[in-house]
Amino acid sequence: MAIGESVKRLEDPRLLTGMGCYAGDVVLPEQCEAVLVRSRHAYARITGIDVEGARRLPGVVCVLTAKDLPDDLLPIPMRLSPEKSLEYALQYPLAKDVVRYVGDPIAVVVAENRYIAEDAADRVTVQYETLQAITSVDSALASSSSVLHERIGRNDLFRIHSTKGDIHKVLSSCEYVFEEDFYVQRHSGIPLETRGIISVPGPDGQLLIYGAAKVVHFNRSVLAKLLNKSEADIRMIELDVGGGFGVRGEFYPEDYLVPYVSLQVGRPVRWIEDRLEHLQAINHSREQKHKLTIGYDKTGRIHALRDEIFVDMGAYIRTHGVTVPELTQGMLPGPYDISAIELVTHVVATNKTPTGTYRGPGRFESTFVRERAIDCIAQRLNIDPAAVRERNLIRPDQMPYSNGILALGQEIEFDSGDYPQLLDRAREKLDWDGFSDRKRESEQSGRLRGHGLAMFVEKSGYGPWEFAEVSLSPDGKFYCKSGLADVGQGVKTMLAQICADQFSVPYNEIRVVHGDTDVVKKGNGSFATRGTVVGGNAAWHAAGELKEQILDQGSRMGNVNRDRLELADGYLRESDTKKPLMSLHELATRCAEQGIELRAEHTFSAPHMTYPYGVHAAEVEIDKETGAVNILKYYIAYDIGRAVNPETIRGQLMGGMAQGLGGTFYEELRYDDSGQLLSGTFMDYLLPGATEVPEVEIEILENAPSRFNPLGLKGAGEGGTVAVAPALANAIANAIAGDDDETVLTSLPLRTETIRTILRQKDTRPAGVAE
Repeated sequence: MAIGESVKRLEDPRLLTGMGCYAGDVVLPEQCEAVLVRSRHAYARITGIDVEGARRLPGVVCVLTAKDLPDDLLPIPMRLSPEKSLEYALQYPLAKDVVRYVGDPIAVVVAENRYIAEDAADRVTVQYETLQAITSVDSALASSSSVLHERIGRNDLFRIHSTKGDIHKVLSSCEYVFEEDFYVQRHSGIPLETRGIISVPGPDGQLLIYGAAKVVHFNRSVLAKLLNKSEADIRMIELDVGGGFGVRGEFYPEDYLVPYVSLQVGRPVRWIEDRLEHLQAINHSREQKHKLTIGYDKTGRIHALRDEIFVDMGAYIRTHGVTVPELTQGMLPGPYDISAIELVTHVVATNKTPTGTYRGPGRFESTFVRERAIDCIAQRLNIDPAAVRERNLIRPDQMPYSNGILALGQEIEFDSGDYPQLLDRAREKLDWDGFSDRKRESEQSGRLRGHGLAMFVEKSGYGPWEFAEVSLSPDGKFYCKSGLADVGQGVKTMLAQICADQFSVPYNEIRVVHGDTDVVKKGNGSFATRGTVVGGNAAWHAAGELKEQILDQGSRMGNVNRDRLELADGYLRESDTKKPLMSLHELATRCAEQGIELRAEHTFSAPHMTYPYGVHAAEVEIDKETGAVNILKYYIAYDIGRAVNPETIRGQLMGGMAQGLGGTFYEELRYDDSGQLLSGTFMDYLLPGATEVPEVEIEILENAPSRFNPLGLKGAGEGGTVAVAPALANAIANAIAGDDDETVLTSLPLRTETIRTILRQKDTRPAGVAE
């Protein structure tokens, strides 16, 4: 059967042989190129814009500023977690009177080619009256700071308050209280190739858009509304992309500007982001401060959890609304049973690039805070941190378990799981009990050895629905149309395997179609680790309904009882004798001759998310002199209920771990006090390469299928990322542990120089080694 087999990806032969089609590959007759003029200041009033010099340059086709756009143009709406009060902080495609971050779009230039467009953009002159930039949540909340969005009236744009139990009563009764501040730095997703779209105007004002991604049908709806057109007038088609990671495919200012100018000039217009634009303009993510308080007893049992969270949202509210703040709160308690919780999250505006989701949004941040705090508590009590976790984990007999927190419009209720079993698995794999011997061996060679682990619960399968249409064509070929998009995760292979399982045919005989709004009826797209759970179940149901049609028609044509028929190897056959009745090709042909269509649609509703869970564990060795960290062993176990293709899931987890490694040690979008981005190139924004990513042992478990879908699926897209930082931070802290330093390593990234500084402060250098 196809489900559960590690088959090769259908996508790969085309991509690996250079046959992929990206935005840069699209060249059409009369095609122009667009370049955006962006703000050089983080916060300023625009006092004048002179575009005449640009317009006079030969080859320039069009230059537009905000005054050239429709007066009734709406701002870009929120797609997820919308909040009415935040609509006054939405972004317009071009800044009108005020710019609020470096990179805020001010004008769009269209020319015959990219060279002329770049030169013309340099000739656009903007006069500014600069204002004092706000570059941190602390300065944003200071009473002396200016208000970035006057119609809201404060920089603390929105607050989310969640409670469970009587936090004050429980916390005051605890034997011990842990209080600490934590910080996660700003960074973001870095696809291999940057964003790009091509807009082609039709003769009757219709538009063909190449380069859509992730949420194709939704973006068509937004563009139609902003352009005051019917959705039927706009066709969006996916191209290949070098990764999505949450940041790519959302509706950005360019997704309006390029179609709009193509309509104005009556020619195809292409825009491709350069890497500086990418780092300045694409959604940033992660930057949060936490003021954490935990009440616990002498055994390490946690009774109370309180956190005040400050999320730096940047200059505007973009399409994700308050998704990241909500998920931070909802997933902060993790796999632990805590009786009293109070969480307050501040959604704060600053003069930095607006933010959105990035792989594991809210979970990367909250998992670091929670799992690091647990190790700190364990060290204070001089108890094994694994034992502290064991005493607090939700037990299987408590499932389904609600943590009492709302996120994305629903209460967080874990559907199934055996968390203690997973912890035992990690201890066994890392030879947890034998660690002290290895530590002594390292000490004898002058090195510091540490081990650490981090547990987490993920969320996946976000609804509300997904669509699939499955058919058997007259030529005997199966087709599956899906509302999902492919951003590199292997949608075609996954859907083909699920359909093939129903039809008992090889998975490579299923043709999967997605990402074309004129071909696929509807869809919600690929985000939030929902594709396999929601889209896969839609395809499973549609294929099942088509299978019933095939059996019914075969029964009628072959004059055989319906219950005695089955599908196998491309044939309809008698189930008891295994005698072939007719091939599916013959059946399809005869049905077509009789005007019978073999086709089924299904819209799978998912009112409840599913919750995979996992553990990351690491053993490291640290050079005392340099602070360099050598990852000796890294282990991930992830229970996803049921694996459609284990090998692609290993790839997801491995890639996710590499991204988590970047967020742990390297990646940071750093600003100066004036709001200038200091890490706008790959010389300054460091990414892990092949030499930095360690070998990772991965175990995919299927012990706890979801009870919310018939296939028992839980998603696997983000579990490789979310627990890297605390697993490594705990291992490093364990290596350098002393009597009074349990609260070090409370900020990311974990720079080598930070570790070296801590070691020197602890004077752990070998005797006789000079400063």
